[in-house]
Amino acid sequence: MTAPSHLIGLIGANVAGSLSPLLHEREAAAHGLRYAYRTLDLDALGLAPDDAGQLARDAARLGYTGLNVTHPCKQSVIAGLDGLSDDARELGAVNTVVIDTHDRGPRRGGSGAAARLTGRNTDHTGFRAALLEGLPGAALGTVLLVGAGGAGSAVARALLDAGAGALLVADAEPARAEQLAARLAGHRAGNPAGNPAAADGAGRVAAIVLDEVPTRLAGADGVVNATPIGMVGHPGTPFDASALTPRHWVADVVYRPLETQLVKAALAAGCRVLDGGWMAVAQAADSFELFTGRRADRARMRAHFLELAARAGTELS
Repeated sequence: MTAPSHLIGLIGANVAGSLSPLLHEREAAAHGLRYAYRTLDLDALGLAPDDAGQLARDAARLGYTGLNVTHPCKQSVIAGLDGLSDDARELGAVNTVVIDTHDRGPRRGGSGAAARLTGRNTDHTGFRAALLEGLPGAALGTVLLVGAGGAGSAVARALLDAGAGALLVADAEPARAEQLAARLAGHRAGNPAGNPAAADGAGRVAAIVLDEVPTRLAGADGVVNATPIGMVGHPGTPFDASALTPRHWVADVVYRPLETQLVKAALAAGCRVLDGGWMAVAQAADSFELFTGRRADRARMRAHFLELAARAGTELS
């Protein structure tokens, strides 16, 4: 029998150097799948973030069977989709688009559209898996989250589901942090910590001003960077890292480079650190499973990722 064939795309800006194509293709090869992964770079195509929805529909018409979506399109792509999973709808962000040519449901493009596009979010499941595996036993009494965009929304939900007692959200746009806190107040989270008071988001999530982060660290167990600050082209740290102490853990969603300035500062301060590669691999494995119906070997994907990152150096993701 002919092996199943998959054509996957990555929609985003400045994604030409992404490691995602090789990461997915290597895992697919281990499963004996015909699997091609291409980048759909807004910069190269001369498109704006608001064009992401139409780009997704165009990709489906060209035969793509699935899409990943990254910065800055995780929210704007929604305009071109036919439906959202419950988690993507709650978070208001999509990083995975499942393209189904067999689904007979309504299409945004009308009855003549060739496929149904459903937005999913594997960022939150990916971050939770990364946190539990990469920082086992990390204290979650109070956690600071810097960044309330698409990635921040996913990380916030993951932290609540992992049992965070209090989550303080900061963003360069204060209104965005407030909106995220309000949206997650009604989230019915999983409660692995066994704390009845942590059964949902009510009373557990609050917005703070970005300048407060260094002082708030005094009463926090850990901090997560969910902004682009630290990635290639966006140097620096999202807050004054001099307030970090050895009792803190620090997580960064940026994986281009793996050792961001925040990660370096955290290591120098003696903190436990979760680099962005952990989340990158976990969310990739989740999306691979959605695209193919095959169970990904996460340890193998992690090993492949580290090999590819080492070969490419810190200039690629």
